[in-house]
Amino acid sequence: MKEGSSLKICDHQPLNLYGNYLVSAQKFPYTLILFDEVLRAFPELETATTYMESLAIIQKRAYQLAQLGIGRGDKVLLYKSPKFDTYLLAVAVSYLGAVPAMISYHLPAETIEVFIDRLEQPFLIYDEVTEGRVKAVRRDTTNLALSVEIILETEAPEVPQAELALDEISYMTHTSGTTGIPKLICHSANSMGWRTAWQKSVIHEMGEPGLVAFHISPVHSRFNIGVSSLMALGFPMMPLANPQFESVSKMLTAHPPLALETHPNHFVQWTQLAKKQPELFAQTKYYHSTFDAINNGTMRAFLTASQATDPLFLQVYGQSECGPMIIKAHTLASLEHSNARDMGVGLADLTKARICDEEGQVLPPNTDGNIHFLSKGRALTYYKEDARFQKTVFGKWWDSGDYGSMDEQGHLYLKDRQLIQ
Repeated sequence: MKEGSSLKICDHQPLNLYGNYLVSAQKFPYTLILFDEVLRAFPELETATTYMESLAIIQKRAYQLAQLGIGRGDKVLLYKSPKFDTYLLAVAVSYLGAVPAMISYHLPAETIEVFIDRLEQPFLIYDEVTEGRVKAVRRDTTNLALSVEIILETEAPEVPQAELALDEISYMTHTSGTTGIPKLICHSANSMGWRTAWQKSVIHEMGEPGLVAFHISPVHSRFNIGVSSLMALGFPMMPLANPQFESVSKMLTAHPPLALETHPNHFVQWTQLAKKQPELFAQTKYYHSTFDAINNGTMRAFLTASQATDPLFLQVYGQSECGPMIIKAHTLASLEHSNARDMGVGLADLTKARICDEEGQVLPPNTDGNIHFLSKGRALTYYKEDARFQKTVFGKWWDSGDYGSMDEQGHLYLKDRQLIQ
């Protein structure tokens, strides 16, 4: 894979979740999606489906949600177990012109109460994993809280698709809330479209579509961007819900992936598999993760297990507000002299970084300071907290809160990260 600045850049296209799914299904109707377990909210799909087959069930869910009262402009908290059906429900919500808000299943009832207040009585979809916390929410949301069971039992008379304006809020994620209540990050079709342009440019370098396996939280800010981009290019997918060794081993044996992505902590855990069962990764040419909590030894284990020609371990540094930003590709050879603080480079004109002082003045190369991002896919705002959002805006640039330096070649070096609120 080329340096980030020399990749062929894909054109920007606004991202409507349902629209992207529809076009992908029409273009690649028989492309497979494989699961390691039956999805509670989409049991009809069993453990294998296709783009087109799953599209029909997404439409049915949309009709059922409409029957339950969800319509254009409504906010819908998706607060359930972390599986691929969370994303499929978000696609169904987008069909109706409603706004899916992707909420981590482990957040407590007190945080959900704050979100409900901010979003002014949104709908809330939950399952058995989050049911107890939903019942503990001290708000009168009885008519707006919908269990997966209720949705599945609802009639599904057809309703037409509704769309939002391209710059209107159409999708929400949230910050981790490490030190407080998470902020609700707002995205539009246009802002997400720039992120998929970034993602598709990277995926395009993989060549002919092959199976992509991933174990990623469906509420993570990059999840819908990754899935939408893979589908737009016709890649078969294998979202893994269960990260346990036995399940991962079973799935990778039955369906060897061309590419594999997971969070850094799972790569660290799966290192045992790479060393004890290297055959599981023999056909995997591409690995992908972020920089947190992963070291050269972990990456080396997976690259060594691969029997593919010139395997790569791709790391991406970014932030929820800006999307994927800085990219670095590792090989077995490059790991021998890799600097762990070197995040890599931006992607052409889509994403760039600079180092500034507290007033936003650009600092010379190799000088430590605040890391600013320039991203065409920057979020619109924090919902109901725009003043907080604007505090870190410097014109077209965004102060990431992280600290580092940049050398004369444009490589970004990370020295310290902020605590996310």
